[in-house]
Amino acid sequence: MASTLTAQIESRSSGPILDTASREFEGFSDSCLVELARDGNSSAFGELVQRYEGRLMRVISRFINDQETIEDIAQDVFLRVFRRLELFDPSRRFGPWLFQIGVNMTLDYLRKTQRRIRWSLFSQTQREDTRCLEPGTPDPRDEIDLSQEVRLVLEQIPEKYRTVLILRDLENFSTSEIAAILKRKEATIRWRLAEARSKFQKLWTARLSREGVVSESEACQK
Repeated sequence: MASTLTAQIESRSSGPILDTASREFEGFSDSCLVELARDGNSSAFGELVQRYEGRLMRVISRFINDQETIEDIAQDVFLRVFRRLELFDPSRRFGPWLFQIGVNMTLDYLRKTQRRIRWSLFSQTQREDTRCLEPGTPDPRDEIDLSQEVRLVLEQIPEKYRTVLILRDLENFSTSEIAAILKRKEATIRWRLAEARSKFQKLWTARLSREGVVSESEACQK
C-alpha cells in the first residue's frame, strides 16, 4: 500500500514521502507534522502515515474480512486526509479526525456494495492451516469457530451500536475519542455502548441456549 500511496501523494506534493527516517520527526506532535505537511513537507505526512497506518488497517479489518479491500480503503483514507489537511483544526487531535474519516469511508463502502458487516476479531495467524500443528499445540479451530459465532451475533445488532461496541471494546478507544470520531456527545456514546453490550449479551445468551437445545436433541437421537 505504501508504494502506491507514495506515488499518488508525491504527484500532489514536492519531494519524497515515507523514505525519511522516523527519527527525523522524533518528538514532533501530530499537529506540528500536519503544519509541515500543509507547507509542502511530504515526509512529514509520511511520518503521520507510519504512525497510524497499522491501527487504521486493524480498525478497518474489524468491519471487513478481506485483506486487499482493507488495504485499498486504508490507502483511500490517507489520500482523502492528505487532500483535506487544510480543513483540519490544529487545536484538536489528529487521531480522532483520521479515524472519523476512516470509519465513515469503511461504512460507506459496505453500504454501497450492499454487504453485511463482517467483523474480524482474530488475527490471520489464528486462521492458519492446522494440519501441521506440533503435538500439544492448542487447536485454533475452536477460536475460529468462536470468532464466527461472535460475528453472527454482532451482525444482528444495529450499525450505530455495533460501531461503538467495536471501537470501545475491541479497539479500546476512549469514550471521548469515539465521540469525536462519530461526531456525537459523550453521553450519547455511553448510552449506545450500554445498549450495544446489553443487546449483544441477550443475543449471545439466546444463541447459546438454542445451540444447547440442538445438542441435546442430537444426543437423544444417537
